[in-house]
Amino acid sequence: MLVMKFCPLCGSHVSLKIPLDDNRERYVCDSCHAIHYENPRNVVGTIPIWKDQILLCKRAIEPRKGYWTLPAGFLETGESLINGALRETLEESGAQVEIGPLFSLVNVLHVDQIHVFYLAHMTSPSFQAGVESLEVALFDESNIPWDDLAFMTVIKTLKWYFADRKAGLLTANQAVVPHQDNIIAARK
Repeated sequence: MLVMKFCPLCGSHVSLKIPLDDNRERYVCDSCHAIHYENPRNVVGTIPIWKDQILLCKRAIEPRKGYWTLPAGFLETGESLINGALRETLEESGAQVEIGPLFSLVNVLHVDQIHVFYLAHMTSPSFQAGVESLEVALFDESNIPWDDLAFMTVIKTLKWYFADRKAGLLTANQAVVPHQDNIIAARK
């Protein structure tokens, strides 16, 4: 839980208590009585596909600097999930993509995040590392750097993707039911 001492609206002290008509403790301003809710942060990204290859980015920032990931990042206020996924893909990989269906949704409970990945088809094999990436590369399933992937959500998403592809579930005109999971503890 976030520790809050002062109200971001008026600067007065806050108290941790259960507001009327609620069922859990929240920070409530002692002066203006604003209730400050803590909500999960959304991470959005894509599975950029060029032919049979997946585009991965080597992280230039913490956490997990130097490890590979799918292009993804925090959703901005006022941004849709799809627009956030497009923006993050372009920022991190320089790749232009066409967004497909929602593919995976993973609740990362230990850090209060929800990770959402869309299938995305690259419009060309053109890409370049953005400021948050050390390197960007296309990988066949056989050479995915599994031991050097940054996050469990990326590992799960890629495993689901390759299993679905092998099972023939990823045809162009077929709706995809998103894979879902809860990650309760951090990757070891």
